[in-house]
Amino acid sequence: MKIARQGWKFVATGLVVMAMGLVLVFSDALIPGIILLILGADFAAFCVYFFRDPERPLPTDPGKIYSPGDGTVLSVAREGPGDIATLRIFLSIFNVHLQRAPCSGRVKQVHHQSGSFAAAMREEAKVNERCVMTLMPEGRRDPLIVEQIAGLIARRIECWPKPQERLTAGQRYGIIYFGSQAAVHFPASARCLVKPGDKVVGGVTAIGEWIS
Repeated sequence: MKIARQGWKFVATGLVVMAMGLVLVFSDALIPGIILLILGADFAAFCVYFFRDPERPLPTDPGKIYSPGDGTVLSVAREGPGDIATLRIFLSIFNVHLQRAPCSGRVKQVHHQSGSFAAAMREEAKVNERCVMTLMPEGRRDPLIVEQIAGLIARRIECWPKPQERLTAGQRYGIIYFGSQAAVHFPASARCLVKPGDKVVGGVTAIGEWIS
């Protein structure tokens, strides 16, 4: 199983705790040593699972917009004025947490916005700390906006592309740590294809399509 490089430091922490447990066991501190061994092993195993990075074929339909992450659709609604519809996806700690570009295009802007750390499945998470990427899709006149949103436990977001960089649909572009939310803001020239409760897979599930 491939692991995202960002996860190795957490796996290493678990292994260090296991090593401390072994030292205690061989120093006749049996109970504390066993406790550390179990905690370290559990943490390392969880991090290997959490930071897994499965290989997926890149989508090829330029008329579709693909999910930026794995998870469950929370809502599809117009949250403000105008024709922009917002899709929100909840990523639990059991989902893959790498984000993938929803379509091919050029990065127009990347903006980090401070905020709170409400649980990612709650309404209040709309104002959580986030990283907002504006993408100009190839052959389209309207931008597509994608957000990586921190959750209650997640306190770190990484968004790797820089302005003017070109992304390919399905390409990995960032990661959120330990439970989070992703949002896609569809312009009037696109429509959403999923509904609340649907399960989506990053770079695989078509969540929208261009209509003009």
